[in-house]
Amino acid sequence: MPRAAETRQSISYLTRRFKEVGIEPNARHGQNFLVDLNLLRLLADSAELTRDDVVLEIGTGTGSLTALLAARAAAVVTVEVDRRMYSLASEELIDYPNVTMLLQDALANKNTLHPAVLAAVRRELDAGPNRRFKLVANLPYNIATPIVTNLLAEEHPPESMTVTVQKEVADRMLAAPGTKDYGALSIWVQSQCRVEILRVLPPQVFWPKPKVHSAFVKLAFDPALRARIADLAFFHQFVRAMFLHRRKLLRGVLVSAYKEQLGKSGVDVLLARVGLPETARAEELDVAAMLKLSEAVRAAIG
Repeated sequence: MPRAAETRQSISYLTRRFKEVGIEPNARHGQNFLVDLNLLRLLADSAELTRDDVVLEIGTGTGSLTALLAARAAAVVTVEVDRRMYSLASEELIDYPNVTMLLQDALANKNTLHPAVLAAVRRELDAGPNRRFKLVANLPYNIATPIVTNLLAEEHPPESMTVTVQKEVADRMLAAPGTKDYGALSIWVQSQCRVEILRVLPPQVFWPKPKVHSAFVKLAFDPALRARIADLAFFHQFVRAMFLHRRKLLRGVLVSAYKEQLGKSGVDVLLARVGLPETARAEELDVAAMLKLSEAVRAAIG
């Protein structure tokens, strides 16, 4: 039987093991390790994995969560950018043949996932019938938003994403119109997923302790929600553009973004057509209203 790597995710074990191999947590890579084993298992349980699932994990760390996932899923593709951590995790995961470890950045750039990561996932999905794609990860804080955002831009996004993120990021994903946390991320996620915050995590359940609270969040992809989006790439770009200056009137933002195609008079006509006043702001529009406005703009500019 594979060794229970997850039972070693404690402060005492990590400090001793890191000392043995001469490494320290790297803040630049967002390395904060979840050291409450019950929470680690809760994250894995919440993903509801089966033997049909191919799991993508971003941030292998010591391999403790990876081991839990590998015991439940068909395959795990796990990505680690830190060479020293990759070497340490390789030793812990040597007995798990269904784990593919990648030593690289998960992102090609801020707006694009690395093709090698997607290719590795695709190989595992193609290896058996009825396989499903899921993301399960303690996401490094510095890349959590682009990972989730870019996966939702894919033609075939994960069926679910069960991840650890900063509490403020979780709040933004779940935020309602008119609140301080509502923005482009809220609309982009809610336009395709059902969102749930599973648990709020205090700093002391991590080592080293972060300066902020965290949260387990689950995004369940809903094909019926995505079907409302006529042009996914356009809608993604449109939503980000509308929130570049969130306090400005929507009319001014639209004029600035599409002055060559619409002009002021064209924007006024378009707002009237979708039933929005000239005093409307992007932060006041719910997902349905933003979808309606986006499609009207897309039709108007051809």
